[in-house]
Amino acid sequence: MSRNSALILVLCTGLLTGCAADYLNHYDSVTLAAGDTQKFNSMLQTVDPLNPNSRNTKIEGDGARAAGVAQSYRFPPPPPPPPAITVNVGGSGVTNQ
Repeated sequence: MSRNSALILVLCTGLLTGCAADYLNHYDSVTLAAGDTQKFNSMLQTVDPLNPNSRNTKIEGDGARAAGVAQSYRFPPPPPPPPAITVNVGGSGVTNQ
């Protein structure tokens, strides 16, 4: 086999593998995204899918309490002191027999 025919064979093989890779990306089978079409269609045709309580614009709360919480985040209270540790030096009065 001459060099020219080997080069032509390599080029044709390269061109054909590009077509095969594109063909393999388009296959007909069930994918992971399939299976929820009934739920999707029912939600698509729902007039108002939001929770009715989401339209409540009156937020119940106290402004002073909210300001106090914001202050506690801005200036956190100091940590509690570590517990006192008592160290006994000497005999405890227990004898081993």
